[in-house]
Amino acid sequence: MKSSILRAGLLSLSAGLLLSPSAFATNGYSAHGFGTKSKGVAGAGVALAQEGLSGATNPALSVHLGNRIEWGGALFSPKRGYTANNDGAPTSPPATVTPGEYQSSKDYFLIPHFAWNWQIDDRSSFGVLMSGNGGMNTQYDNAVFDAFNNPGGTATSPTGVDLMQMFVGFPYSYKLSEKHSVGVMPVVGAQAFKAYGLGPFKAFSESPNNLTDNGRDYAFGLGLRLGWFGQITEQLSLGASYQSKIRMQNFDKYKGLFAEQGNFDIPDTYTLGLAFKSHKDLTWLLDVQHIRYSKVSALGNGHNVPFMPGSVLLGNNDGIGFGWDDMTVIKTGVVWQYRPDLALRLGFAKGNQIISQNQGLFNILAPATVTKHFSAGFTKLFGDNNELNLAVTYVPNAAVSGTNPNTGPQTGKIEIEQWELELNWSHRF
Repeated sequence: MKSSILRAGLLSLSAGLLLSPSAFATNGYSAHGFGTKSKGVAGAGVALAQEGLSGATNPALSVHLGNRIEWGGALFSPKRGYTANNDGAPTSPPATVTPGEYQSSKDYFLIPHFAWNWQIDDRSSFGVLMSGNGGMNTQYDNAVFDAFNNPGGTATSPTGVDLMQMFVGFPYSYKLSEKHSVGVMPVVGAQAFKAYGLGPFKAFSESPNNLTDNGRDYAFGLGLRLGWFGQITEQLSLGASYQSKIRMQNFDKYKGLFAEQGNFDIPDTYTLGLAFKSHKDLTWLLDVQHIRYSKVSALGNGHNVPFMPGSVLLGNNDGIGFGWDDMTVIKTGVVWQYRPDLALRLGFAKGNQIISQNQGLFNILAPATVTKHFSAGFTKLFGDNNELNLAVTYVPNAAVSGTNPNTGPQTGKIEIEQWELELNWSHRF
């Protein structure tokens, strides 16, 4: 019975992840948290064993979770758009965006997840975790770049990109003692990407036939997440985790768009945090996470580099990227065990802005301007072995206004607002 439940969960989730449309995630393009309970406290939880997907945050936590299986999904809605003012100079430099105010379509996405944890013995555990890792999606019904004054081709509509990332992790966790544990999780990453409507950029690519409108391309890769957990006192626990850069295959169909001939690795991430129980029913969480976007050329390249006719700037090792900075996120939250069968959660997270005021051109396609998350959630127990978890996250409108080295004096802004509702069912056995 247990094995059939596990197989059904794995098969249904795999199909959902492969067939569901991608969404635009929230810390840059990375998920703001893994697991419904974690999302209820704005993604915090590196020092608290809460749920099956806690192993995705810190694999050292898995040995404290017992035997359990979980599955669920999130309804995610990003409202993203841009404004281009009519103050550009289309002749020098040539990259000017058509003036106007535009909103991306496709505002609702379903993101499934799955977790299974098996307690091997009193000191070790093994699991299988599957979830969306991040992504970005924009689809503008207009031809965004049809005001370019260059010989690279005619812009078409719609214009946009669609990136989906998922991971499958296999956490192994071991208790060094009653108060300390470590964990390691091999990670298999999968990505799907397509871009369309970017014809004018062909003049600035070393592989113009592999830049736009080539359908969906796929890439796979491997990485590793390491973790430590320590129960320092009865009230205080600490946690730390590190995810290596996930080395992905290149997007061959888009090797003329992304730097390093279509490379799009998943950046490495560091997380430190604590959980403090100020009362038997009240736990406070604090995490600090650092995501190194600047170390992925397709994301970090591009600062103050203009497009120039005849130059090869897209697709080569130094090719123009999104110009993203690294991101540091502070996540805080509180869990209140209101009664034995009901826990309530609140959370807030704040990160730095990764897009500078002169990086508007490419980021029309990926307006990752989010810096704040507000969240709430609850857990309701049903008997001894089942629970329903819910989390709601709201991201207020975040905009970046300025100019761009590619658009002369033209000004404008990119912006996004979003919310997410996630439900999860957990069964302990």
